[in-house]
Amino acid sequence: MRAPVFTSRAVRCVNAGVEALTRTPRLGRVVGRSIAMISYVGRRSGRTFRTPVAYRRTGDELLVGVQFPDAKNWWRNFLGAGGPITVELEGADRTGHAVATRDERGRVEVRVRLDPVPGEPD
Repeated sequence: MRAPVFTSRAVRCVNAGVEALTRTPRLGRVVGRSIAMISYVGRRSGRTFRTPVAYRRTGDELLVGVQFPDAKNWWRNFLGAGGPITVELEGADRTGHAVATRDERGRVEVRVRLDPVPGEPD
């Protein structure tokens, strides 16, 4: 399946809209059940980036399926041994470690293991 062609300006506008939706009082809770904002440091630039992702959560692990991975670069920061990530969940930032894998069919998923919350029992 070919990736849709989007300009970087269009992507920024869509991402800003999704982020705004997650912050609205009524819709934010509903949208936040499957969409989170992630922050990470670029592997080459060293800059901090922030982008919305759809996820599934099981306990302290998140699974992010990357749609059209060849048209995106963010997940490449987590290849190999992976790297640190911050995920905004339910209005709070959670740190964790993300690892990206690509299967033989070209599908990419990023698994995020969330760090324990200080002061909460494990």
